[in-house]
Amino acid sequence: MFNICMRILNHMGEAEDALQEAFVDAFTNLHQFRQQSTFGAWLKQIVVNKAINQVRSRKVKWIEIEEWQESEQEYGVPSEEQKLWNEDDTSYEVERIRNAVMKLPDGYRVVLSLYLFEGYDHEEIGEVLGISETTSRTQYMRGKRKLTEIIGVR
Repeated sequence: MFNICMRILNHMGEAEDALQEAFVDAFTNLHQFRQQSTFGAWLKQIVVNKAINQVRSRKVKWIEIEEWQESEQEYGVPSEEQKLWNEDDTSYEVERIRNAVMKLPDGYRVVLSLYLFEGYDHEEIGEVLGISETTSRTQYMRGKRKLTEIIGVR
């Protein structure tokens, strides 16, 4: 559950707060659990909603990719030493991708996380975030494109 919060919020303190608030809400409203799904799925939905509400409180602005132009220095262009690192090392690759995802703007990161890691479809993402399904698809496509740029996939 903490990992869900981290993927959505990209800030340890905010993730911890959102998770704690989600658990408090879940156990305060335990009587509302109707057993239409597993307890874990019900709790996960509360955690996701709480994390998304936290992102919303930041007043996220859904941006066009053209508006978000950052220099390569900010993404940390790999040094020659890093390029020589054995890129077949799975843990290195996972860490590299995780770091790249965390560098995405909130809108891209949230949609990518919900779609790829949490299994939401674009219709559900649109409902949860209060955006259209088309906007969700666009944010996903642009986020994926930006992610491949960051990690250097050709």
